[in-house]
Parts: sequence; structure tokens; C-alpha cells
Amino acid sequence: MNKAQLIRAVADKAGRHLTPTEAVETVLDVMVRAVVAGDPVSVTGFGSLVPHYRPARTAHNPQNGAKVQVAARRVVKFRPGARFQDLVAGRGILPPDGNCIQKAPKTPRP
Repeated sequence: MNKAQLIRAVADKAGRHLTPTEAVETVLDVMVRAVVAGDPVSVTGFGSLVPHYRPARTAHNPQNGAKVQVAARRVVKFRPGARFQDLVAGRGILPPDGNCIQKAPKTPRP
């Protein structure tokens, strides 16, 4: 599910004007349901939520060194977008207002 599909799914589910609380809850609900169904959710500039399968394995108990069987399970991995990473790492300038994850417009070549 990409950003456009997310917007469409939220609009279909809401179907009316929402309060800010309802809007945020609806977006999160749509995202969680998509990941639970096995679909990755990708929001350009922000990041991706990807379901991942971890197979069963043998681990060690750090207190006594005993071997422990860890069952297989599904987990969610978050991969931040490049713009988000740049802002957090200080490689980009956070604008005082507006959309901070949208790329800056390209400057025309002379």
C-alpha cells in the first residue's frame, strides 16, 4: 500500500469530514489492518512498515547460559525514508512550517 492507496482507503472508510482524532485513528487503523494482512505500507518521505517472518531458532538464556527454543513469529519492521533519516541525522534543514518530508523543489538549470 503506497501513500495514494492509503489516502483512498482512509477516504473510503471515513466517507465524511473527520475530527483530527478520528482522522489519525482512521489512518493508523488502515495501516495496521494492511500490515496484518501481509501488505507493506509505504509513505513516501516518511518510511515503510513491512511485515516480516522470523523462523524458529535456538537462543541462550543470558542468566544461566541454557539453550532456549524461540518459536517462529511475525514481526513488523519500520524502514525510515531517506528524507526522514536526513532530518534526524542533521543532514537536512527542518522547515519551520509546511510539509517537512516532502522533497525540496528542483531548481531550474541555467
